[in-house]
Amino acid sequence: MKEKILTAIDKNSKLSAKDLGAMLGSSEEEVAEIIKQLEEDTVICGYPTLINWDKTQSEKVTALIEVKVTPQRGQGFDKIAERIYKFDEVESVYLMSGGFDLTVIIEGKSMREVANFVSSKLAPMEAVLSTATHFVLKKYKEHGLPLVHETKDERMLITP
Repeated sequence: MKEKILTAIDKNSKLSAKDLGAMLGSSEEEVAEIIKQLEEDTVICGYPTLINWDKTQSEKVTALIEVKVTPQRGQGFDKIAERIYKFDEVESVYLMSGGFDLTVIIEGKSMREVANFVSSKLAPMEAVLSTATHFVLKKYKEHGLPLVHETKDERMLITP
């Protein structure tokens, strides 16, 4: 039941316990209790809203930063990741396999603001060996949901 609830609210966090109960053949009270327990266990960590900022007047730039770090003795990558994710600009931090250690996703008002974050806050950290910043030019899909409408092929079909 927990997995079914999580799957349902992963795509639409506005579903009520009553609606979830009806969808899953359970009572509103049972669903509400499961959700409460999932929140207490920090399985459910929040209910963010997916916003297509390109359709607003707000100017935002998203950057993905590859970070190579020196793991700290006895704490591995956890302590440095924690120091990084505490910055307000940081949206996400992921431990990676491959050519770099952490992916840091940040949002800023401009490329200059992102560059200032990297040069004044991220790069000077003792454990950070190097960074590579990539700017998102356009978002097509986020959190499993498309942000753009599918285009229809307007060409006429011609058959011999």
